[in-house]
Order: sequence, then structure tokens, then C-alpha cells
Amino acid sequence: MINHIQPVVSHHYLPFTETGYCSPIISDFLSGRQPLRSFYEYNPVSPDFRKAILAKAAQPLRRDLLTEALYHQYSKVNIGEEVRANIGLLQAANTFTVCTAHQPNIFTGYLYFVYKILQTVKLAQELQQQFPDKHFVPVYYMGSEDADLDELGSIRLDGRTLTWDTDQKGAVGRMHTKGLEEMIGHIADSIGYGPHGAGLLDILRKAYLEHSNIQEATLHLVNELFGCYGLVVLIPDNPVFKRQLIPVMEEELWEQSSQAIVSKTIGKLAEHYKVQANPREINLFYLKDDIRERIVKDGELWKILHTSLTFTGEELKNELHAHPERFSPNVILRGILQETILPNIAFIGGGGEVAYWLELRELFHHHKVPYPVVLLRNSFLWIKQGEYARQHKLGISTTQLFEDTELLVNRFVHEHTNTALVLRDEYAAVEKLYNELEEKAKTIDITLVATVNAERSRALKSIGRLEHKFLKAEKKKFTWQTEQIRQLKQRLFPGNSLQERKENFLPYYAEYGPAFFEYILQALNPVTDQFCVIIEER
Repeated sequence: MINHIQPVVSHHYLPFTETGYCSPIISDFLSGRQPLRSFYEYNPVSPDFRKAILAKAAQPLRRDLLTEALYHQYSKVNIGEEVRANIGLLQAANTFTVCTAHQPNIFTGYLYFVYKILQTVKLAQELQQQFPDKHFVPVYYMGSEDADLDELGSIRLDGRTLTWDTDQKGAVGRMHTKGLEEMIGHIADSIGYGPHGAGLLDILRKAYLEHSNIQEATLHLVNELFGCYGLVVLIPDNPVFKRQLIPVMEEELWEQSSQAIVSKTIGKLAEHYKVQANPREINLFYLKDDIRERIVKDGELWKILHTSLTFTGEELKNELHAHPERFSPNVILRGILQETILPNIAFIGGGGEVAYWLELRELFHHHKVPYPVVLLRNSFLWIKQGEYARQHKLGISTTQLFEDTELLVNRFVHEHTNTALVLRDEYAAVEKLYNELEEKAKTIDITLVATVNAERSRALKSIGRLEHKFLKAEKKKFTWQTEQIRQLKQRLFPGNSLQERKENFLPYYAEYGPAFFEYILQALNPVTDQFCVIIEER
């Protein structure tokens, strides 16, 4: 057994709005500013969870169907006592869930997949302390009916993209796992030598090579990684769950009420913000075998786009009642299904998810489904010991890391050069000279003032060009340091994006094992407007 010394880490927090990675709509959401405040129910930084609990307690729920379906779902995996106990608790009227949702990206996709789940776990723990007379279960709601394989079928590892080579169509969760052996081989080449690499690879092989489809493989993987926290995985691609949404789906198919309701909300939002998701006339897909296509109404018939399938009204109603699992809500109705089958009080999502939930409050009210507390997921930047040593040597503060790369480079050069690179005195001298010339021109011929000012503009531009050349020449003296700054920024913000939106959790887990999750949990504040930087100090 390899002994591995775990690092000592520190946490640094800064407002998410000051990172440069916060959209205007999320900035206003976190601050509670108008005009956005009327589009959601609870303050995202200080929510009234008691009010949310009371609202959910009044909603009729089929807890018996929920627990029965979950036990059946888990029959194919090794269910731990923590998960088994939480599923059992869901039968009790004083048990509530906190939930995050995500597609079944192969090998979890991005780092924020892990962050969302751990935030859900931490929030459940904190609510349990706050309301000891109730129970709170963390839930990962799997968006397995998503068909975007380009997004779900790749991961980034060691700076390169690994992509699943398959030509399957339809819902990704239903796709068979054939062909993933090769990707696991590439992953092994990258993480196999880590202290926890072998154990992690064993989990991956059992998940993807011993299960028939992606949603079952993802269930196994997430259960192995997070089951110890009592996390319950829910796969909504199930007739038991879809049957509970039949009244909503019937209204959608025959009355198309969602489009009018959500479009009205979007019209108000669009006056101030970019709209995240637009409703369709019918916000349902049809799922069957490798088909996942939109349902559209054409006269008296309902058609499945890009197929020859057509239904009369009677045929469609029979299909819906006999096979509700063949009907899949899109982004507009997905939350309604989630909140119909779960005793859920809080939803944790990324910026894009929060933005589309802000469109849905009136739709929830229309269907008499309580609108949950909506929280922005936590964001992290993990700085390893070597990167922190380089940052410290370059004299870059944690806050400055979020600045533009070339701004950092220029500041470093200005702070370390012995030459005056900003030509303030020279600019002032030119201005003084041309002010005097302008006054002289007025005494000679007023029309010469324009000529003087044109020459002034050319002179100032010449000074600007010289200033740029001086800086460029001075940068050459600091080539090593400026290149170090660029490399540091590229490592921490790959592709000029947040680390969590590009990297995968695999190398971190291979190095630190389950302790990686504990580091994140310690840094987590599940209700916050702060961005967290985790630094390995030694």
C-alpha cells in the first residue's frame, strides 16, 4: 500500500460577481436586485427554508411510489446502509429532499459535477442541524434523457480531449456502454500511477463495463463515490415517475399552455437580460428505442419530427397512458416533473440552470407545484502546491489571478522595471506645448486652431506608440517571468475558462482519494455568493 501525505490547504473567498465569470442575470440574482427579484420565490443568499418546507408539506406526493421505484432502481447496484436508510426515510411525511440535476456525462464530465453533488450533501447536513425534527435527503436527479452526445461523450484529461467513439442516437442514458474500454485504457495511462488510481480505475471498469447502459453505469459510479454520504440517485426515465406527470403532459399536448405562460415571463426578462431557454409549442420529446425527437401538432394530428410516426388525438392519449416513459419533458417542463415526484425544497444549479429556472415560476404556480429554493452552485479554483509556489514567487495575489493575463503581465513589468514606462510627463509636455500653440494660432488666424489640434492628435498618438514599444521592449527583459505568468494562468484557467468547466475530477481523486471530497466539503458553504479558492500550501 502506498502511503501518501495529504496536503495542508487554506481557503480564500471572493464575491463571485468580482471574478469576471458572472453574467449580469446571476449578479442581480445573487444581490436580490430589481427587476429580477420578482422572478423567484426565495432569496438565494438567505432563503426562508421553513417557508419552503411548509409549502412542500402541503403538496400531495406519492412517497410510496417514489421509494418503491428507488428500491427497484438500486436492485442492480450494491446499496449501502446510508442510501438504504435515506430511501426508507422518504416514506415519512417529515422527510424532504435537496436536489441537484445533471446529465450522465461519461466519467462525470466536468469538475462541477462533483461540486454540485457535494453542495447538495452539505446543504442536507446543515438543514438537518437547523431542523432536527425533520429529515433531509440529498438527491442527484439524473438527466439521462438528454441526447447531446457531443457534450456528454467527452472528457478533458491532461490537456487533451478524450471522446467516446460511438454512432448511437437518442437519449444518452439509454445508450449501451460498448466501446468505452478504449477510453478507460487512455484514462489508465493518465491516472493509473496515482496513489488512488488503481482503486478508481476499478470503480470505472465495474461501472461502465459491467452495466448495459449509461444511466445504470452512472448510477453505479455516483453510488460508489457518494453513497457513503447517503446521496440518493434518481433516474426519472421510469414509467412510475412519468405517470405522475400525465395531467401536465395532457395539458401540454392538447392546450399548449406552457408556451403562453413562459413566453409572458420571458418577455419581461428579455427587457433586461439574455434569455436562457425558449419554450416550444409542445415542450415534450418522444422517446422510443434510439429515437428522441420533438412532438409537433399539425392540424388534427401529432407528429414526431424526423420520423414517419403520426398520432391521432385518441392514439396519442392511448400511447401516453400505456407508455408514459415514451414522453420526455424538455428544459421547460423538466423541473415540474422533478418537483412533482420529490418532496424537494431546494434545487442547486449552475448559472445557466438558474437562468432558466427564473423563467418558470409562473408555470409552477399554474400547475400548483411549489417552486423551490433555487441556489447557485459553489465554484472552486484548486491551486496545487507547485502552482501556488509559482504564484507566490511572481507576487500575484489570489484576487489578481482572476484578472486578464496581459493585464497581469503588464503590471508585473511596470512594478519590476527601473524605467518609467508610462510617459505621463511627456504627455503633459505635449499638451502644454500645443495649448500654447493653440493660443498663438488664435491671435494669427482662428482657422489655424483646427490644424494645431490635428497636429496635437498626431503627436499624442506618436507618444502612445512609443509607450507601447517601450513596454514591449521592456517585456523582453522579463521574458521568463512573463511566460511563467501566462503558463500559470493557462493551468488555472484552461482555455480562459474556469477550471471546473474544463477539467475532470479523475486526476484529483487519483491523487487524493476520498479526501478530495472532504477538502471540498470543508470549503463548501451551500448558501453563498462567494467563490472559493483552495490552495495547497504544503
